[in-house]
Amino acid sequence: MGGASRSEKSRKQAANQRLAAAGITPKQSGPSGGTRIALIVVAAVVVVAGVIGYFVIHNRQSTTPDYAVAASGTVVTAGKSDAPVTVDVYEDYLCPVCERFESRYADDVTAALNDGKIKVNYHSTAILDSLTTPPGYSTLAANAALCAVPAGIWPAYHKALYDDQPTEKSAGLTAQQLVQKGVDLGAKNADWSSCVTGNGNAAAIAAATKAAIANPALLTNGQFGTPTILVGGKKIDLNDSKWLSNAIAGK
Repeated sequence: MGGASRSEKSRKQAANQRLAAAGITPKQSGPSGGTRIALIVVAAVVVVAGVIGYFVIHNRQSTTPDYAVAASGTVVTAGKSDAPVTVDVYEDYLCPVCERFESRYADDVTAALNDGKIKVNYHSTAILDSLTTPPGYSTLAANAALCAVPAGIWPAYHKALYDDQPTEKSAGLTAQQLVQKGVDLGAKNADWSSCVTGNGNAAAIAAATKAAIANPALLTNGQFGTPTILVGGKKIDLNDSKWLSNAIAGK
């Protein structure tokens, strides 16, 4: 196994360990033959758990965004400007750990935004541009997300980018597919299509990514990765599943 393969494997193993500690189940590949019997044995338990899980997920998905959104440079700020708690989220739309983090906490964050308890600064970065063929999907998606602010669809578009996230080493979504996704969500302004296809925020996204990588406050073990979450300017431990409730409580 080459050094690059070992590095990627180690990165994914570390990410999955962090997710598991935070109560987020990592995505798994299909079962091997040796696990099929065990899966059959626990099938009844899975069915019961699935029914319970459906009602939990159904209730969690009922939260509808109802907060202000504004963009400044490559940062999208959601929520009231005078909210007592500021959260900063550094994300890459190709990052699988970001997708799982979003899936786990999106409704809780939305509820806190709706209630005016927090405001969130979403920082678009593109550290995974090289992991699509052709390269550049992270930048293209980040640009489209910024275009979604004046189009009035940012909360739904942000969610959709993770719901339909391409896999690493895939082709990613094209600019036209990203345009259509916005149209489906109600983008009607005349500049929507040209904003997405023009990729006009690419240089700013590259600069923001470079700045994040060089910012000591954002590094873990000397490296920048996504997602990186700060509360009140201090990086949180993603192993702590109570980070949001603790932030709101001032802990």
